Order: sequence, then C-alpha cells, then structure tokens
Amino acid sequence: MSESKGFILGMGNPLLDISADVGQDVLDKYNVKLDDAILAEEAHMPIYEDLINNHNAGFIAGGATQNSIRIAQWMLKSCCEDVTAFMGCVGEDAYGKTLKECAEKDGVKTHYMIDKTTPTGSCAVLVKDGERSLIANLAAANNFKESHLESAESRELIEKATLYYIAGFFLTVSVDSLVIVAEHALANDKPFCLNLSAPFIIDFFGDQVATALSYADYLFCNESEAAAYAKKHDLGEDLKEVALKIAASEKKNANRPRVVVFTQGSTSTIVATEGVVTEYAVEALSKDMIVDTNGAGDAFVGGFLSGLYHGKTIEECVTAGHWSARYIIQQPGTTIDQPCTYKAA
Repeated sequence: MSESKGFILGMGNPLLDISADVGQDVLDKYNVKLDDAILAEEAHMPIYEDLINNHNAGFIAGGATQNSIRIAQWMLKSCCEDVTAFMGCVGEDAYGKTLKECAEKDGVKTHYMIDKTTPTGSCAVLVKDGERSLIANLAAANNFKESHLESAESRELIEKATLYYIAGFFLTVSVDSLVIVAEHALANDKPFCLNLSAPFIIDFFGDQVATALSYADYLFCNESEAAAYAKKHDLGEDLKEVALKIAASEKKNANRPRVVVFTQGSTSTIVATEGVVTEYAVEALSKDMIVDTNGAGDAFVGGFLSGLYHGKTIEECVTAGHWSARYIIQQPGTTIDQPCTYKAA
C-alpha cells in the first residue's frame, strides 16, 4: 500500500451483482418498486436463477462500499497506484474468487474474511428504462465478525489508512466492527465517512444508524434516504434545513465539522456544514445516454473520496463525484473497463 499519503479503507458487504434488463412484469412478480433497495426475503430467492436463466443476466463485482472503493481507485489510478483497500466477508466458492479477481484487477487490495460454510452474497439488479431496483441476498456478507479485525493484516490496514468509508448496509451486519474502525479514526483524527444507503436502514436499524452517525465526519445519502431520516426524526421536509440539522447534530470528533451531502439524481447536490448550505448543479445528461443508474450513488461517493484523498475542497470533491456518477450511468452497472479521463480543475 501507499506509504506516503496512506490510503482509503472501505469495509462492507461484498456482493456479486446479477444484473438484467426486465419488464414491469418481473418487478410485479417479486413485488418490488423501481429505485428500491431491499434485503431478500424467502419470496425473492428464486429471482437470482430467474435472471440467469430467463433474462440474459450479466455478472459484476458489487456491494455498495466495494463499488465506491473501486471507483475511487479508478479515479486515482493516473497518479496513485495501490491506494485503496477493502474488507468484507465472502464464501469459499467461485463467486468469491470472481469478486476478489475483479476488485484486485481494478487495483483494490482485498482482505476478505472467508466463510467456508456460506455462499458468497449476491444482489439482483433489476434494470428498467435506465432505473433499477436492488434485492440483496447477503449470505456470507452477513457473517463478517469483528474477530477478523484482530489479525495482523487487518490491524495494519486500519492503522495505515488515512480515510475510512462504510455504507449503511453494513449496519445490518456488524456495528461492533464499524465502531472498532471508527474509534481508531476518532483517536487519530482521521476522517470517517458514512452513507445511509437505503430508507429501510433508517426505518428499521435506527439505533445502529445513531451509533454510526455519531462518528461520521462526512455523511452521504440520496434524497429519498434524507426524507426518510427527516420523517423518522421529525426534522421537516425542507432538505436544505434537514441537511443543516444533521450537520449540526452531536458528533464525537469535535475537531472536524460534519459535512452532510445529499445527492438528488439529476437535480442539484446539497452540501451542509458549519451552518452553511450550498447547492451544486448537476450537468444535464440526455435520457437516451443513460444505460443504468445502478451504482450512480456509489460512483459519486468514489469520486468524492478521491478528492478527499488529495485534500481537495468540498466543491472539488463534489465535482469529481458528479463526473464519476455521470460516467457510471452511461455503463452497465459499475463497469470501469476504460481508463479514467477525469481531469481535476
């Protein structure tokens, strides 16, 4: 890993995305809505084979945090090789090997916990008219344990990283592991970044969100997640005011003012910090150029993190995030098989 400037460490749920274009009939069959992100229940389990057998599905290395870390490495590759790492739990199977190969091909150092008794997690990605719904079967990803962080390699990764990112999906798996990483970030005054990830996380894992949020120096979410958080905590409906209130809420590291970032798709991005809220316009993209919005939020965070790694301003980080999200929605899934052409201003 890079010794000069440290590196970005992510921890989350590594999943193999099984992605397919579908009609409304498939959404209705499995009772899901567009732009939804849910955990698979028993009724959803047939969908993975259904997509493979009947809908010409493709396979992409996925999982929200891993996606963001891959994008950050891609954005940084022109100047900085080997500056990202990721931890999560996979099975001892072909899908796990595929995930590792894909992530490391993209330049990310992986330090997976291997569960020999549970298959690697997967995520059904249902794409319709450029929008998507996600149904995640965590499987092995759900079995990450804080004991994995006790290994010498894990401790070295945590200690040498200079920037940390965890998506809210991991709050359903191991809050204790998140706290171990976040406490290290706090003790050493390193930035800790969190994403709320999905409305169901906010609605059903409130205590876990509260624990994680207290450590968050940077908080990311989209407009539906922001609205869900506001409703749950009675913060009103004006997202600018909601962002300001979350930014001003109690946090453990008083040395770093919290930065709250709300993305709104093609609408402006809202950023609140230190009592000031700013909107950043998103460059318009014609609908016929949009291939798949799956991963747009993850890509935004990856671009933003690449700016943070270089010590860029918030505006520069948002610009990088907008660029990476714009690129990704013109690709199937989070495909980054072309060199990154981003040039920071």
